[in-house]
Amino acid sequence: MSAQDVIVPGWPTPKGYSNGRVGKGQAVHVGGQIGWDANGKFAQVDPRNHERVGWFVAQFAQTLDNVIAVVAAAGGAVEDIADMTVYVTDMDMYRSSRKELGAVWRERLGKHYPAMALVAVTALFEREALVEIQAVAYIGESP
Repeated sequence: MSAQDVIVPGWPTPKGYSNGRVGKGQAVHVGGQIGWDANGKFAQVDPRNHERVGWFVAQFAQTLDNVIAVVAAAGGAVEDIADMTVYVTDMDMYRSSRKELGAVWRERLGKHYPAMALVAVTALFEREALVEIQAVAYIGESP
């Protein structure tokens, strides 16, 4: 693991997130990833199906897979991800999907929680995109 949690004395222990991470080694800056696959197809987007929550969870899963793929291509692992910014187009959908999103997270990242921010935006560049994630990973030396 190339990044470790920053523990602030006197603060409560974070649950499901990290206040900060410190790392050494090569920094890998993962550009904004969205919920499409290698063929440019969005996860479970069917214009006849109005079940947007299913779309949202599927896109979140694919977006995480894409972030993990970039880190892996650089020689890193999930545990090397130190920072993540998640952009969503519908904060209420995120809130109402927390249980499903938590399951998706645990399947891919286990109990690894980078320093994170969650930001609601009015739109993303790709019109069908509901989620975009930027990340930073540190690969190599341990701090």
